[in-house]
Amino acid sequence: MTGYNSYVAIGDSFTEGLNDPLPDGSFRGWADRLAEILAGGRPEFAYANLAIRGKLLAEIMSEQLPIALETRPDLVTVCAGGNDIIVPGADVDAVAAAFEEGIGALRGAGIEVVIFTGPDTKRMSVMSILRGKVAIYNAHLWAIAERHGAKVVDLWAMDALHDVRAWSDDRLHFTPEGHRRIALRTAEALGVPTPADWREPWPETDGHPNWLTLRRSDLEWTRVHLLPWIRRHLRGESMGDGITPKRPRLTPLVERPAATTLIEPAEN
Repeated sequence: MTGYNSYVAIGDSFTEGLNDPLPDGSFRGWADRLAEILAGGRPEFAYANLAIRGKLLAEIMSEQLPIALETRPDLVTVCAGGNDIIVPGADVDAVAAAFEEGIGALRGAGIEVVIFTGPDTKRMSVMSILRGKVAIYNAHLWAIAERHGAKVVDLWAMDALHDVRAWSDDRLHFTPEGHRRIALRTAEALGVPTPADWREPWPETDGHPNWLTLRRSDLEWTRVHLLPWIRRHLRGESMGDGITPKRPRLTPLVERPAATTLIEPAEN
């Protein structure tokens, strides 16, 4: 028994599960993987995932948070604000203040809450420019957790995420192996035993890419991911337009066949 009988996940693309694809074209992600751990095979365990890619903090707090408060699950995970702070000129302090209101409401309702710091982008070409903003927001998140008694999964401190294989080509979302390790780390933060360790070493690789390969990768990333994001932002559009939550209601978890891969180590 894990001590949790119901779980609601709210947030954006990170919690929706991009880019951890399933055969049917949907996404699995760390939250689904965590739900499988918490369920422990119990048919009565209930799970909802309201997260939608591209959502800003205000949308998450106005659209998803009320459902979590009404549902009153044993556990709610919240990761939000990342899409807000990456916008040029964003007020990180104001974003953190709005985030705290939501956490205060959940904790005031007696719900266990887990929040996530942003990962360290130091080793990520181009994306490293966001490191300062992420660090400031993380400092706020730690203070919020302290004030309200929330648990924290410190993605910044997860050395396993410093490996490029944890990140998908868009440099914003995690690979299936990255999601797997985050699920294991979150279970650890909750005090739930797991049969695998998120700290396990990555398989050895044959050398590192040279400077020219990295620059070509930067150019391709700019063309495929950055420029389309800028165009959407200028038009007021979002990746999540027209997307609905994959698990909109708190219902018994039916494990997918892919659940058997939860504890398997990464392949080289």
